[in-house]
Amino acid sequence: MMLDADGWAIVALSLKVSAVAVLGVAPLAFGVAWVLARGRFAGRVVLDALVHLPLVLPPVVVGWLLLLAFGAQGAVGRWLAGMGITVMFRWTGAALASAVMAFPLMVRAMRLSIEAVDIRLEDAARTLGAHRWRVFATITLPLAMPGVLAGLVLGFARSLGEFGATITFVSNIPGETQTLPLAIYAAMQLPGGEAAVTRLAMVAVALSLIALAASEALARRMGGKGGL
Repeated sequence: MMLDADGWAIVALSLKVSAVAVLGVAPLAFGVAWVLARGRFAGRVVLDALVHLPLVLPPVVVGWLLLLAFGAQGAVGRWLAGMGITVMFRWTGAALASAVMAFPLMVRAMRLSIEAVDIRLEDAARTLGAHRWRVFATITLPLAMPGVLAGLVLGFARSLGEFGATITFVSNIPGETQTLPLAIYAAMQLPGGEAAVTRLAMVAVALSLIALAASEALARRMGGKGGL
């Protein structure tokens, strides 16, 4: 039941894709979460709907939209090609697809943690002369940090399980874009591939359980500190 060298390479690629996806989109997710939590402006409901759209759209549709935007004929794809950058059929494209699918979960967790911070504490600090950035760094961010970390973990778990958008956008290329879900799908198409499916599925379940347990622990810690 142990993985062979190819299996471990798939696991390593999956972890790399998920880590890059989450870390790359984390600043944007936090910024959007802050705007949704504290902002009061026209179009806030529209922005909220757009952020959560990947959760309700079929992942294949998300992959198709990425293909239109980042493909060779897409507006963003042509712009990147002019700088010698391409994400098509590369692991970076898989990370991009995973980031898009994980983004709503990250924003939601971060937004809830920011909303749970008592604004009166921030107002009191400003009254005592603290600058806005100092209030953010010493009060808001530390209190919201458990939720921020929970969002990162949830995004990581979602990235590990991403399938539809990835296979639509960058295909299923062994050693380049074939993450755990795609490898499991490929093994299911082969005669006698049940053993490989079982091994990879067990690894996927284990990684997902670890990520979810970590997210739950962070959420409980946040709740214990007066959060959710």
